[in-house]
Amino acid sequence: MSLSQMKVFNEYVMPATIETLSQMVDKFNGASNGAIRLTTTGFDGDFYQESFFAAIHSAQRRVDRDAAQAAASPTDLSQLQISGVKVAGGFGPIRFEPSQLTWLQKPTSEGIEVASRNFAEALMADQLNTAIACLVAAIANQSTATTVDVSATAALSYATMNSANALFGDHSSNIVANVINGATYHKLIGQNLTNGAQLFVAQNVQVVDILGRPVIVTDAPALYTAGSPNKARALGLADGAAVVYDGGDVISNIETNNGQTRIETTMQVDYTFGVAVKGYTWDVTNGGKSPTDGELATGTNWDKVATSIKHTAGVLAIGDAAL
Repeated sequence: MSLSQMKVFNEYVMPATIETLSQMVDKFNGASNGAIRLTTTGFDGDFYQESFFAAIHSAQRRVDRDAAQAAASPTDLSQLQISGVKVAGGFGPIRFEPSQLTWLQKPTSEGIEVASRNFAEALMADQLNTAIACLVAAIANQSTATTVDVSATAALSYATMNSANALFGDHSSNIVANVINGATYHKLIGQNLTNGAQLFVAQNVQVVDILGRPVIVTDAPALYTAGSPNKARALGLADGAAVVYDGGDVISNIETNNGQTRIETTMQVDYTFGVAVKGYTWDVTNGGKSPTDGELATGTNWDKVATSIKHTAGVLAIGDAAL
C-alpha cells in the first residue's frame, strides 16, 4: 500500500462515515417514532442552550359575576432554559499491516467501507447508549413521580410498563415508544405479547412493534444494574425525549510506522456529540464540561425545568431481572 493510497484512505474516512451514519440515523428516527432523535447537526461550545415559555395554564380561574370586585393575582409570562451538554469520544487506535491488504490484493476502497461502517455503527451505539443513560438518570431522579419500581417482588411486565405510562395521566398518549433490553424483550414475548416485523436493525440495536407502540430493543448498560436484586429497566418516552446533536466533527488520523519486521499502520478517530433531555437541563455547575459516563448517569446533574412532569421526557419501570 503506497503513501498515495494511505492519503486517499484518510481523506475518505470522514465523508464515508458521515454518509453511512446519516443513512442509519434517518432509518432509526423513523422507526422509533422520534422518541430518541439522532441528528447530524451539532452546536458550538460546551453546552446547547434553548429557551421556551413556561406553561401558564394555572392562570385560569373562576369568576363570580355577582360578587364585588377584588384584586386578582397576576401570572407572569416567563421563559425557562434547558441546556444540553457536549460529550467527547474516540475510536481506536486500530492497528493493521499494509502488507496484509496488498497480500490479499484488496482495493483501498474496501478498507474505507469497512472502517467507516464499523466506526459509524460504534458511534451510533455510543450516542444511543449515552442518550439512554441520561434519560434513565434524569427520569429516575424524580422518584415515584415518574417511576414504578416493582423490583422487590416482581419482574418487568407489560402491565408494569403500562402503570409507568399512566404516571403521565391524561398525557399518557404522549408516550410514543418504549426502550428495553433484549432479556426483557424476550420475557415479554414469553408472556404472549405479539410483536410485528423489525422496523430497524443496526449492530446491537433493533426496533420492533409491541401492541402498536414501537419498542427499541438494545442492551444499553443503563437498562440493567447488578445487585440485590438485579434490576431491569424499561423507559416509556415522549416524542423528542432525548436529542443527540452530532456535529460531524470527526477527526481521523492514520500513521504508518517503521521499526518492526513489517510496516504497521494505526488509525485513530476523535469525535464529539451533544445530548439534551426533554424537560430537563444539564446542571452546568455540578455536571460541568465534557462529562464522563458517570457524570452523565448522575441524576442530580439533570434538573427538571418543565412545569409539569407530563411535559418531560417520559417515565421509567423497574423490575427484578432474575424473575
